[in-house]
This record gives sequence, C-alpha cells and structure tokens, in this order.
Amino acid sequence: MNPVNNDTYHGFEQGPIRPPSEARSLLVRVTRNCHWNRCAFCPVYKGARFSIRPVEHVLADLDTIAAHLEKLSMISAGPGLLMEEDARELFRSLPRAESLSFHAALSWFLAGQESIFLQDADCLVVRPPRLLRILNYLKGLFPSVQRITAYSRSDTIDRIAAEDLNSLKEAGLNRIHIGMESGSDRVLELVRKGVTKEIHIRAGLKVKGAGIELSEYYMPGLGGIDLSRENALETADAVNRIDPDFVRLRTLAIPDRAPMAGEVAAGRFRKCGDIGAVEEILLFLENLENCNGYLASDHSLNLFQEMEGSLAADLERMKALLRRFLAMAPEMRQLYQVGRRTGIFRGLADLDDPGKLASARETAAELGVTEENIDEIVDELMKRFI
Repeated sequence: MNPVNNDTYHGFEQGPIRPPSEARSLLVRVTRNCHWNRCAFCPVYKGARFSIRPVEHVLADLDTIAAHLEKLSMISAGPGLLMEEDARELFRSLPRAESLSFHAALSWFLAGQESIFLQDADCLVVRPPRLLRILNYLKGLFPSVQRITAYSRSDTIDRIAAEDLNSLKEAGLNRIHIGMESGSDRVLELVRKGVTKEIHIRAGLKVKGAGIELSEYYMPGLGGIDLSRENALETADAVNRIDPDFVRLRTLAIPDRAPMAGEVAAGRFRKCGDIGAVEEILLFLENLENCNGYLASDHSLNLFQEMEGSLAADLERMKALLRRFLAMAPEMRQLYQVGRRTGIFRGLADLDDPGKLASARETAAELGVTEENIDEIVDELMKRFI
C-alpha cells in the first residue's frame, strides 16, 4: 500500500471516472487507478498499475488550473460568463500540452467553481497528512469552493483513525462516495468486493460520525437471480443501520471486458433481467425503515431516472412507480425498456407521449424484440453506457 509514484512531473492529469453527481466538479487526480482492482463487475482500471501521485504534482495541477482561471476571469463578462470566441482565442495561444488543463479549467469556470472531486477510485488511501496538505492548499487557492468529495472503500475508511477523518472534514472534505454495492456477505464474496457487511456498516457510521456526508451505492441485480432476494434484504438492513445521506442506485450491467462476463458466458452467473431488477429494488424499498436520506437514480443504466426523492417523505411514491411498471402489460413493459435503453424515454410518463411511443415501437420492431429475447437485447444496449 501507498506506492508513491516519484516520476518527474509530466503535467496536469485527470482520471477516467467520476460520480454523475460530480459532473460540474473540478476533477483533481490524487491517485492513479484502483489499489483493490479485483471487483468482478467492474471493467475500469483492469491491467492498470495503482500509484499515489506526489503531493507536489497535485499542487502543481492546482496551480495550473488557478492560472487558467485567472486568464478566463480577465476576459469574462461576469461570473461563469464567457464569449465563445474569446475562449477559443485564449486556447489557441496556449501550448498544446496545456489543452487538457485548459478544458478542465474552462468547464469548471462555466460551472461556477463550487465543487471539487478528488480522483481516482480511493484517494483516502493516501496518508492523512498528505491529503491534508492537498485539502488545505486547494481551499487556500479556491476559497469559494463549497463541496469537496471523493470515492473511497469501506475497508479504507475502517482503517482510518476517527481523529484523522475529523481532521479531513475540518480541512474541507465534506462528502464521501462509497461503493457498498451489496449488504450481503455472500454477494460481496461472489463479486470479490473485498469487504463484509459489517465493515460497510462500521465505515458508514464512521463517516457520518465525522460529520461528512455519506453517499452509498447499491447495485440491484449484483447477486443474480439466485441471490436477488438476499441482495435486497441484506442491503436494506445495512442501509437501515447506517442511514446514509444518499443511496444511489447503479443497476448491474456487465460489459465484455469485466471479469464477471466469463461467469455469465459459462452459465455460472444467472443475470437478472430488468423485471427481476425492478422486483429487487421494490423489495429493497419495502424493507427500509426510519431512513432520512435521499434516494438518487442518477445514472443512465437505471430504468427509472425519475425515481428519486426523500426516503422519509417520498418512499411510497417511489414504490408506487415500481408497482405501476410491474403491473403493465408485457408488451408495454418491453416498449418502455427499449425506449429507455435507447434514450427515447426518461421515465414512465413518456409512455403518454404519442410521438415517443411511436418511436419506441419502431425501434423495438427494428431490433426484433420479443418476450423471449428482450433481456438479451437490453443487455447489449446497456453495454453502450459503460
């Protein structure tokens, strides 16, 4: 652990992924890739070496962004306002090596410069004193920033001393995203997550105890058909015990480059279709108790992007949405699945739009959709979004 990469600084870097909720954030790369990198469902970082960037390299990235922002401010008409031609002229005047950093600064400038996301998969594996240097530096450089967030793993959080987590909170880290994926020990072992339900719970409670917002991810379908019920019930129990600020749905999709794809091809993992995943989510929601967080369905893989809201106030509405879908005639369910997976629909309400419904029918006919092949077709469509 902590293999610091001491290579010469080669310029600004950004990693490959971020949570959808961080679309307007400046991405600051603190580590490269994933130090665990064994999750069977995950296609990201496979074959890539993990390393921790030297603090000085991260600070140099921040200085580069600050220099670009200063130039952008000089040609702007106000906060977040910029003439397109002026920005293009500024870009043309820069060395080619600065194109990535300039585009990162420009995107953040136009987004209002309110949030920062620390990359890659688990930057909290960095020793707290190093991370504190980065947090303190960026807060000094960008004092208007309101939110600093990061991915982390439950086992990493479990090993961090409570006082160190409190220090990170005081330095500005105010949201942590954790991929719980499941609360079932059998599912976690199946997908080689490298943690247990109890570790998830301890870590979640530790984050909340430090006063840091906690965003937990739940992956419906991760246990396949055989462990679907257990995946729902055990995850609901873990969420009940943690009461995270956010629960974010990430419906399972298995691209060909994910290790799990071989298990599917060999018939050892029986994947849930959309109907099975919806039934699992409904069972999960039906077993939540006294949760005060927010359920978010903010990923293109999810069947219902409109299914979000307060777990205290909107739970019945969200359950009713799922029950409505399950009660629909099979043909209408299939049309919705095709329309959603091809971008025609965003939610069930779009079925009431004659134009969109006609487009879904046409697309389903082109794909040759039947009740027997709908799951296979949907699987192929979902791979486009990973």
